[in-house]
Amino acid sequence: MEFLSVLLPIFGIFALGFIGQKKFHFDTKGISTMALYLMSPVLVFRTFYTTEFTFEAVYMIVYTFGLCMALILVVYLVSFLKKYSIPETCGMILASSFMNNGNYGTPVAFLLFGAVGLDYAIVLMVIQQLLMCTVGVYYAAKGSPEGNGVRSAINAVKRMPIVYGAMVGFVFQYIDIPLSAPVLSAVDLVADATIPTIMLTLGMQLANISIKQIEKSRISISLILKLAISPVIAYIITLFLPVDDLLKQIMIIMAAMPTAANTTMYALQFNTEPDFVSSATFISTTLSLATLPIIFLIVL
Repeated sequence: MEFLSVLLPIFGIFALGFIGQKKFHFDTKGISTMALYLMSPVLVFRTFYTTEFTFEAVYMIVYTFGLCMALILVVYLVSFLKKYSIPETCGMILASSFMNNGNYGTPVAFLLFGAVGLDYAIVLMVIQQLLMCTVGVYYAAKGSPEGNGVRSAINAVKRMPIVYGAMVGFVFQYIDIPLSAPVLSAVDLVADATIPTIMLTLGMQLANISIKQIEKSRISISLILKLAISPVIAYIITLFLPVDDLLKQIMIIMAAMPTAANTTMYALQFNTEPDFVSSATFISTTLSLATLPIIFLIVL
């Protein structure tokens, strides 16, 4: 029941966006642009400003980047064998390589491991945010029909305000720059609204998708990578990391989380397989109701 209490609000927000889009036909691209360029930088700034890092964070960075790169390599191998186009490959990477360890994974870690688990999960969430707003944006831009390859993808990352929000937040924390109460209140208001806005956008995008047009073979491969192969790769990585068993368990469980909702926002913004990425996000979140309990039984 506690597990369901984590999931019900998530699906409730998806449903609200879905119903709203069916009735009012919102401009999802405009809303995703607002969330990406105005709201997300504030959320990332707050995260990097308020999160304290220890030496263990180095191993968490190695784990997060190692897992992501391993999944990307697997996607490239599958894409080569299946002869996917560049946009199809980039859409697969967005759907398969980034996990929802924020609004989904963090509460689950808290339910399973208490306050200590929550502390670890928050640091992993921060690192994942940085990874998504660099590597994730790179592949979203690279797969865009309007893009012209690697150079435009790198330029897209440079223009992304989320990166600078992270840098400013880290600097402010490192040199201990205090923020006044009114400024903190404004930051909190925008930051707290960011994730629900992204999730509403995903629900809206799902309302625009025709299930008949979804490429079932590619979706199936993406789901296997995200929900089954990802935790196996995470387990292998943890064998080489000198961290305690609790953190290893959390790392494996985080790797089994469904596709991050942020990837839908990037896919919409750069028009990189938005229907495919949205579908993968929603279906992986739904299937996680069955797959995560299995992971719990194996890991715990």
